[in-house]
Amino acid sequence: MTTSSATPAVPRLTPLHDVHSALGASFTDFAGWQMPVRYGSETAEHRAVRTTAGLFDLTHMGEIELVGPGAGAALDFALVGRPSAIGVGRARYSMICAEDGGIIDDLVVYRLADEHYLVVANASNVAVVAPELAARAEGHDVTVTDTSADWALLAVQGPASAEILAPLTDLDVPSLKYYAIDAGTVAGIDVLLARTGYTGEDGFEVYCRPGDAGAVWAALQQAGEPHGLVPAGLACRDTLRLEAGMPLYGHELDRDTTPYEANLGRVVVLDKPDGFVGQAALAKRKEEGPQRVLVGLVSTGRRSPRAGYPVVDPATGAEVGVVTSGSPSPTLERPIAMAYVPPTLAAPGTRLQVSLRGTLEDADVVELPFYSRTR
Repeated sequence: MTTSSATPAVPRLTPLHDVHSALGASFTDFAGWQMPVRYGSETAEHRAVRTTAGLFDLTHMGEIELVGPGAGAALDFALVGRPSAIGVGRARYSMICAEDGGIIDDLVVYRLADEHYLVVANASNVAVVAPELAARAEGHDVTVTDTSADWALLAVQGPASAEILAPLTDLDVPSLKYYAIDAGTVAGIDVLLARTGYTGEDGFEVYCRPGDAGAVWAALQQAGEPHGLVPAGLACRDTLRLEAGMPLYGHELDRDTTPYEANLGRVVVLDKPDGFVGQAALAKRKEEGPQRVLVGLVSTGRRSPRAGYPVVDPATGAEVGVVTSGSPSPTLERPIAMAYVPPTLAAPGTRLQVSLRGTLEDADVVELPFYSRTR
């Protein structure tokens, strides 16, 4: 059984909307939700996450639960990876693709118990992903339910995040591995605590019931204040993920793109014995090789490439690609972008140009990510 609803005409409010308003947030409509885009300076929020910590409200994300003996097999057929191989308490990045290999959404799959999985989908796609998962699960002994309304999601991201969380939870924060999840408490409130994120920093995502979100937020904000934690909005979340080379659905990923173009072929498991939706098309794409690939660009000037700007080969003057995301980088202090270009122009060091409203600006291809905390 699957329950889901179409995006409402009136933006939905998270349980923390009044908290964000009191903090002076500016809001934007995002996938049918009214979400905080910034509280003051998005650059300051970005730098706080890189140096100390930021606190995000991510309740707009979608949660879909699969429960039953056939849950693992159903997900193996529905997704490009092999969720049945995920250990209990662990997570894996994956994708759900169409028959032609195009990406319907990118997902994080958590295994909460032997027969219980939690799939986290993008807010803009959950109304499509939930029924699609249910359809692909037919014939398996599993119940598929869109439980998005049952969860609020908060994230603490940044190098101080573990130190902030440790005194608030009964879980052993230092021992929680990257891409792992456990049930416990934060400030005495039942939660699921995952060591995952979308910023390129160490960080944690806290799943709680919507009615508990205010108390969890207040506890995290109070505990984080001595460490320099600040509330952070979607604007800095976007520049953080761009620096970390993380794709965003609707920009780097869409129905016209397969994992191989996006340099994410590693998540595809082609040799699953029972097959999966999109297997034949993806096997063919891997064999033939993609006709375009995702690269990083660093502009030599001060103007920033933006999504949709053409990429030009300076040797021929021909348009050879398009920018998918672009912004000034607060960390690198230079304009950066991601773009799709032909494989022949994808080598690091290749000089390309971006047409910024008719003006050609030089940009160099670089290896992704632009920023890594391990470097």
